[in-house]
Amino acid sequence: ANEDVKVIDLSADYRIRDPAVYTQWYNKVHETGEWLGKAVYGLPEYYFDKIKKTRLVANPGCYPTSAILAMAPLFDKGAVKADSVIVDSKSGVSGAGRKLSEQTHYPECNDSIKAYAVASHRHTPEIEQEFTAHCDADVKISFTPHLTPMNRGILSTIYCSLKGDLTTDEAYGLYTKAYSDKPFVRVLERGTWPETRFVRGTNFCDIQVTVDERTNRAIVVSAIDNLIKRGAGQAVQNMNIMFSLDERTGLMATGVYI
Repeated sequence: ANEDVKVIDLSADYRIRDPAVYTQWYNKVHETGEWLGKAVYGLPEYYFDKIKKTRLVANPGCYPTSAILAMAPLFDKGAVKADSVIVDSKSGVSGAGRKLSEQTHYPECNDSIKAYAVASHRHTPEIEQEFTAHCDADVKISFTPHLTPMNRGILSTIYCSLKGDLTTDEAYGLYTKAYSDKPFVRVLERGTWPETRFVRGTNFCDIQVTVDERTNRAIVVSAIDNLIKRGAGQAVQNMNIMFSLDERTGLMATGVYI
């Protein structure tokens, strides 16, 4: 391989570090496993320094981007019970790509919302891998994606049981501190909840958190544009870092709110 070439891979081939897990979920043997140990998971908010030094970045999946950014501060605090996490996500039709299929045909998906790939979505091990990287135990999640009749956007609502007492103020403080120097993560003002329309056409991830003290659960909501913060925008953000540019270069669009 040419050592002057740097690659940002948008497929899932280098996101999963364990080739056996990759085979289990993608039903094929990894043919370039020698690169797995060299690839860096391309979530800039948590792997900035490694991205800067690597030649191969594995651009994260759309659902994992929304979930990991939403949960990492709580995991880093050691506040979450590892077996309690439920990820409930809604995606626009573009999340399925441009390939024609019955389920993304307009008359099939308009005026409706449905769950799909229940307990079997391929992004599950990617989310678990990165949750575990922020936790002191192996994390197993329940993940249910939903198809919604909109062009683009992902809204993830995540529920988790807390190990001890944590107030909403304390949880909110974890997020504002964690993302104070991360230009593309916006922790919203208290009382304001993420909506996909506010991130449409942007590289931003909007987040809000609360603690339900009655059940001792944290509830975290995040919103991204799956075509930008997961896809093209996040790839450009990674490229900027790899070439020692300001990570915000070309990405500070304010978005479209209609």
